[in-house]
Amino acid sequence: MNDAPHGSPPSQPQPARPAGLSPMGLSPMGGQAWAPKVGLSIVIPVYRGAATIGRLVDALSDLAPEGGLEVVLVNDGSPDNSGEVCRDLLTSARVPLIYIEHARNYGEHNAVMTGLRHARGAYVITMDDDLQNPPEEVTRLYDHARLGGWDVVYTRYAVKQHEGWRNLGSRFANRVADRLLDKPKGLYLSSFRCMSALVVRSITRYGGPYPYIDGLIMQATQRIDSIEVRHLPRIEGRSNYNLRRLVRLWLNLATSFSLAPLRLAILAGATMSILGCVGAVLTLGEALLWHDTPSGWASIMVALLLVSGVQSMILGVLGEYVGRIFLSANGKPQGTVREVLSNVSATV
Repeated sequence: MNDAPHGSPPSQPQPARPAGLSPMGLSPMGGQAWAPKVGLSIVIPVYRGAATIGRLVDALSDLAPEGGLEVVLVNDGSPDNSGEVCRDLLTSARVPLIYIEHARNYGEHNAVMTGLRHARGAYVITMDDDLQNPPEEVTRLYDHARLGGWDVVYTRYAVKQHEGWRNLGSRFANRVADRLLDKPKGLYLSSFRCMSALVVRSITRYGGPYPYIDGLIMQATQRIDSIEVRHLPRIEGRSNYNLRRLVRLWLNLATSFSLAPLRLAILAGATMSILGCVGAVLTLGEALLWHDTPSGWASIMVALLLVSGVQSMILGVLGEYVGRIFLSANGKPQGTVREVLSNVSATV
């Protein structure tokens, strides 16, 4: 990350390192300098995934994609024992595995950005840790991107196995993205996606504290396709996305990659100005034509409430932009990496 200490050891004591493992050497761009390129890297942000991540890595180990496979796990400050489970996987996994630990929780997109910076595959697939994306679909997604020459391939689901409110929120976010992002019409933006190394190198140059992966992808390429895959019911726990997280994700989409909210505020202000002029003309006509009119207290209050509401909305939009600029200028980190481990010996 451009504005976060990458791999710098903290002052507090480090957790015990499993035998036979070594910290990874990092290149100036944040990737591992020791690892050769493989055909496919799979980046998985881990949060409350202790019950599922082991099964997912085991299932991925059975795959044999062209050019080989590596798995990158990013523990995004998970409050459960996901870190311990991931460390155990370093000694038992049957594939090259990289474990990255964030110093705190930064959010899914921030965790994915960290993982992308350490991935060395010619193609990189991102997926969740909850086993709702069938591991056997990974090879099909990879081959579709590789053989078709696509920079990015998204997945879409015939039937989504999320809760109703989550599906509604996803549809709303995709409709907003249709308006705000330069993306193919109707393309479903799924977190289960495959990207070429070209796109990965492009989007990981972004160092701001509020990344939105799909917005960065749309800025990097238009050679995008999608395929339909199965979506399985959650077998453990519940979704880590609540209403607050979805609102924050929408704000990242709306304010980081578009000026549409500002233009909407301008449009709202212009509309209220026109309505104000119409109201003034009507008020003048009423005073001239009807001398026994009421004092007009109600109409004045309605006008004041409308105008003050629009002004508050405009100030809120401006405040969101200014606040994000302030935090970016003051170096708010996209993510702080506590430690990076691999089950392959580092050679710098």
